[in-house]
Amino acid sequence: MTDRQDSGRPGGSRGGDRSSGARLALMEDAVASIGTTLDARTTVAELAGYLCEHLCDTAVVDLFAPYASPESYEAYEQPGPPGPPGPPAPPRPPRTGDALVTVASAGRRDLLDRGVPRGRLSVRALDEGHPITASYVSSHAPPLAAVSVPLLTRRDDVYGVVLALRTGTAFTDDETVVAHFAARLAAAHLRHAAAHRETRDAALDLQRALLAEPGRPHPNLDIATRYLPSGDGSLVGGDWFETVRLHYGRTLLVIGDVMGHGLEAAVDMNAYRSMLRYVAATDLPPHRVLRHLDAAVCEDGTRRPATCLLVRLDPARSTAACASAGHLPPVLFTPEGAGRLLSVPVGPPLGTGIGGYELSTHRLTTDQTLLMFTDGLVERRGEDIEDSLDRLAALRLPGLGVRELLDEVVLRLGAAHGEDDVAVLAARTHHRPPAHHAEPSG
Repeated sequence: MTDRQDSGRPGGSRGGDRSSGARLALMEDAVASIGTTLDARTTVAELAGYLCEHLCDTAVVDLFAPYASPESYEAYEQPGPPGPPGPPAPPRPPRTGDALVTVASAGRRDLLDRGVPRGRLSVRALDEGHPITASYVSSHAPPLAAVSVPLLTRRDDVYGVVLALRTGTAFTDDETVVAHFAARLAAAHLRHAAAHRETRDAALDLQRALLAEPGRPHPNLDIATRYLPSGDGSLVGGDWFETVRLHYGRTLLVIGDVMGHGLEAAVDMNAYRSMLRYVAATDLPPHRVLRHLDAAVCEDGTRRPATCLLVRLDPARSTAACASAGHLPPVLFTPEGAGRLLSVPVGPPLGTGIGGYELSTHRLTTDQTLLMFTDGLVERRGEDIEDSLDRLAALRLPGLGVRELLDEVVLRLGAAHGEDDVAVLAARTHHRPPAHHAEPSG
């Protein structure tokens, strides 16, 4: 709760006429104060706080149920036809009978119990589409003034209503104009937040659909994967993983990260994944797969650059052959739970056309777990990436299965609350007797 300070308001004492300069200053303050995030509840709380700071003693914001919370949004969404997501749909107008839900308030709560017909004022403001002002006089308390303003956009989408109350003089026309401007500003930000959420959901649904069915590895591997979108409200990224089944019981593990965020990054991620499957089917060594993939992306010319790490596991030989295109190295966890970063030569990201990828081979036994990940798992603001990787390798995770180990890594590093998307893949080989086979040359 914040109480209004009369001395700090432009334009003099409460209830007085304001010059055009003072009113402009109030509107500029509204632009700076309202809509600092894409969170609906934060926006309406900023609206209530702004009104209490400049115009009133108490402000209450009610939203229609479909706009009151993310859960309510989901409840009112209509199923669409199958297929790729289209442009975000505008928020649907409230229907007759939709409930108003109090979402934010600021100032003195005791003024709400002074007999003001809050519901009638709100409905009148919504029905008439313009501010409603009123004054109430009680023999046992100072006069009370009220103004009710709809949260209305220029497209006539109504999100709810704000009620402002104060003791003393009635609201002037200038003050009502300022309240109406602040309410329209908040409504515009609510619409932007809804459109952002729908665009983000479309990209996230696409990414989840693309990652839901990775290729089938050989049965001699235990595989666990996780994808976590960023927790800060930004659009989804191009993080992805894949498994490709090769000849002679081998499996190619892939993890990558397309630069940028949003629907375009998710689409490019799908293109990389499709090209990778095609190139990997030739059964080339990982560094040559990266070379062909880099050339294909450069020839296409429309894709964003991406980092990528390939690991070809051969359980019969207990080896892991690795190649990296600008990606972070994997971590190998022993049965005692100790972690160790594998040394993998790092080539340029895919799509640069530079090439120069190298192969490194490491021993991988059946009691060790290989962990591959995108940078969102470890990177933290203000921390050197080497320190971030050391923090991951320093984890001690003894006696855990593949899925349990992956879950524990995600939990201990706080990946669910990171600033970037996270894709993680963990693998452990089963014991397989050595096979005599002719392996394709590198």
